[in-house]
Amino acid sequence: MSWDWSVVSDNWEVLMLGAWFTIKISFIALIFSLPIGIIVGFGRIAKNPVIRFLAGAYVEIMRGVPLLVLLMWIYIGLGDVVNVETTVAAVVGLATFNGAFLAEIFRAGVQAVPKGQMEAARASGMTSAQAMRYIILPQAVRRIMPPSASQFIMLIKDSSLISVIGGVDLMLKGKNLVATTLKPLEIYTAIAVIYFIMTFVLSLVIRYFEKRMMDKEQ
Repeated sequence: MSWDWSVVSDNWEVLMLGAWFTIKISFIALIFSLPIGIIVGFGRIAKNPVIRFLAGAYVEIMRGVPLLVLLMWIYIGLGDVVNVETTVAAVVGLATFNGAFLAEIFRAGVQAVPKGQMEAARASGMTSAQAMRYIILPQAVRRIMPPSASQFIMLIKDSSLISVIGGVDLMLKGKNLVATTLKPLEIYTAIAVIYFIMTFVLSLVIRYFEKRMMDKEQ
């Protein structure tokens, strides 16, 4: 078996367009999943049992349903009711799925702050909202950032599933090239390398900011 890497160099621009779409769709999904994660995360620790139940149900359903099934349901199921474009379905699916995992990260980050911090803040005259804003959240953010950043890396890799519903991401571009060039090993190897580069660079950026945060705390 001989490898023909010219098929990769000849179609490099096509792969880069797919990689750019992957990064763009992942970033947009992250933007929408952040408020979902924050709202549901606080819902998980709310005093109201109904809110706690609804937030918990959302998290368990999203974590229990495969992302591929969710994407297909949004694209095909909602497509029977309203006209859902591929990009919209991809963003909605990725955001709702990722939001459930971010919710658990936010919940764990807030609950990791010792309860005595809230009690001390209330004893000093702060309201619950003020204590949460000025005392609890700044401490929780330091615990939330590393796993949240890692979840973004997972989101980039999970975005490869949107090719199933026609999202013109890196994976779909690769599939189309395989169909036309009949060189699957070369194309999929190049795709794997590109995904690795994207996630590795992002992990380096995350480590840099984590180090800066640790230096500030010292």
